Amino acid sequence: MSGEATMSDDGSAAASTPDLRLQAVVGLAQDMSGALTPLEAVRAAAVRATDALAATMAAVSVWDRESGRLRVLVNHGDLAAGEEELPEDESYPVHDFPEIVTYLEEQWSGGRLPRAWVQTAEDHPPHSAYAHPGAGAFCQERAAGLRRRGRACCLVAPIVLHGQAWGELYLARAVGLPVFTDADTDYATLLAAQISAGLAQTERVADLRRLAFTDALTGLANRRAVDARLESALKAHIRDNTVVSLVVCDVNGLKRVNDQLGHEMGDRLLERFAQQLSLSAARLPGSLAARLGGDEFCLLAEGQKADEVVAVAEDLCTKALELTEGEGVACGVASTGDSIGPVSTPDRLFRLADAAQYRAKAARAAHPVVAGRSHGPGLAPDPVVLLADAADPHHRADGRKAGPGAGRMGNHDRRRFRGAAHSADPGQLLAAVLAALDQSTTRRSSHPADTLARLTTVAETSARLLNAVGWWVSYVPPGSQLMRTAQHAVYRMTSGPSGNKAQTQRAQIEAPDAVFDLGHYPTTRRAVRGGAFSLRAGAPGNDPAEEAMMVVSGYKGMVAAGGGNPAGGWLVELFADESTLPLGQIAAALRALVAVALSGPASPPPG
Repeated sequence: MSGEATMSDDGSAAASTPDLRLQAVVGLAQDMSGALTPLEAVRAAAVRATDALAATMAAVSVWDRESGRLRVLVNHGDLAAGEEELPEDESYPVHDFPEIVTYLEEQWSGGRLPRAWVQTAEDHPPHSAYAHPGAGAFCQERAAGLRRRGRACCLVAPIVLHGQAWGELYLARAVGLPVFTDADTDYATLLAAQISAGLAQTERVADLRRLAFTDALTGLANRRAVDARLESALKAHIRDNTVVSLVVCDVNGLKRVNDQLGHEMGDRLLERFAQQLSLSAARLPGSLAARLGGDEFCLLAEGQKADEVVAVAEDLCTKALELTEGEGVACGVASTGDSIGPVSTPDRLFRLADAAQYRAKAARAAHPVVAGRSHGPGLAPDPVVLLADAADPHHRADGRKAGPGAGRMGNHDRRRFRGAAHSADPGQLLAAVLAALDQSTTRRSSHPADTLARLTTVAETSARLLNAVGWWVSYVPPGSQLMRTAQHAVYRMTSGPSGNKAQTQRAQIEAPDAVFDLGHYPTTRRAVRGGAFSLRAGAPGNDPAEEAMMVVSGYKGMVAAGGGNPAGGWLVELFADESTLPLGQIAAALRALVAVALSGPASPPPG
C-alpha cells in the first residue's frame, strides 16, 4: 500500500508523509461508510489499522456475552499456523483474559472511553500510560499466544458500541520489531472509536433494510420484499423453467370490523390471518408470506408444483373462515405451471393473480380461483387470463402490438396497476432512498464526506416518490442559531396570497441564500437537534411560525426531519400541494433516513 508507516527511532510508527495517520482515519471512515455488513466493516478496519500502525497483523474480535467467549471475526497480515483470514470458529474463553473482564462489566455511555494498552511476550505487566484499572493483571494467555506465534508484542484497543463493550481491535508485531508506544495506543484508541462509529452506521443501515422489507403490523414481508423475490424467481423461471406461483388474498369483512368494533380489532384480525398465512407458507419450503397493504396478503412460492400451491391455498381459505369476527378470504392463484401463457415480468403474474382474486371476491367464493384452470363456452379462453390481459394495454396473445382500444374494461370489472410511480408507504420510502444512497456510494458520484450530497439524495428521492411540490436542505453551523438554505428544488408552482407583503415574504423564504433565526421556529429547532414533525395547513395546534410560512408559500402540508454531525446541524423538509401524497405517516422514516445520511465522514456545505 502506498504511504505505509515506517519505524522511527523510538519505535513508534512514523509516516512517510506527515498526515499518514489522518489519511488512514479518513480512509477507514470511507471504507466503513461503504460497508453493507459488519464483516465488511471490520475487515476494512483490520487492513487500515495494520498499515497505519506498522503492525505485522491485526484482528477484530467480538465479545460474545452469551457464550462467554472472545470470537475472532477477521485476521489480516502475516498469519501464524492455524490462523485464517475469515475464521469459521476461532474463539477464546473470556475468563482467560482478566484485563478485559472489567470492560465487559462497565457501561461507557459518557465520559472518557477506554484506552488501548500494550502487552509483551515477556513476563511483565502491560505497558501503557493509559492502562485501564482492570488491566493491571498480567495476561498469561495473551503472552503465551504471542510467544507461540513468534510475536513480540500486541496492542489491544476496546471497541465500545451503544455504551457497552462490543469487542476489540488487536494488533501485533513480530519478534525483532519495536514495542508499541503510548503514541501508538492513543492512535489505536482513535481507530477503535472510528470502528465503533462505522459499526453503528452499518447496524442502522441493516435495521433500516429489515424495516424496509417488513410489514410493521404483522411482521410478514412487505410489498418491497415480494417485488425483489418475484423478480429473482422469474429469472430462474426464464432460465430453467422453475415453476413460480403467486397466491393473492383479500381479507373479507375488514371494513365492517373496523367500523363496528374499532381499528384495533381490525388489526387483530389481520394479525391472526397473517399467522395462518405463515403456517401455510411453512408447508411450501422457501416460500414467502407477505402483506401487500391494507387487507391484502400474498404467498409467493418457487419450485413447487402448481397443484401443491393450490392445495395450500384451499386449506388457507378453510382456516380463514374459522377466524373470530372474520368472513374468510377472497383468494386468487396464478402459477407458471398452469396454462396462463408466457410470464416474463412480475407485473403479468401479479395481474393474473389479481384477476383470479377479483373473480373470487365477486363470486364470494369459499375456494381459490385459479388462473388458467377454467374456460368459457366452447373453446373460449380462460376468463381470468382474459381479464388480466384486458387490464394490460401492452399485452396481446398473438404477440402483435396492442391497438388504441386495448386495456379498456367493462364497468363491472376493475383494473389493477401495482407498482405505481408514487407511494406514501414508509417501507417503500426507506427502500427507495436507501437504494439511491447505495447507488451514489457505488458510483462515487459524490465525495464520501459530502453531507449535503447525501441529504440531497434523501430529499430528492423522497420528494419524487411522494410527489412533493418541492424540498429544502438547510444547514446550521456549530454553535449558531441561524439556519440557512443549502440546497432546494421546486417542481410545481403553488398559489399563495397575492398581496405585495405576502409576495415579498415568499421571495425571502424561497431565496437560495435564505437565513432563518431558529429562535422564531421552535418546532424546527427541535427537529434540527434530531427530531421530526409533519404539519397539515390549517390544522389546530400548528406552530404559528410554521403555519405562516406554509400559508404564504401556498403549501398544504409539510414534513421535516433533522439531526447533527461534526459539521453542524441539518434539516430536510418536503412540502405538499393538492397532488402530494399524505405526509403524516412518513416522518419517522424520514428521520431514520436523515440519520443514515448524517453518519460517516462529514463536511459543511460549500460557501
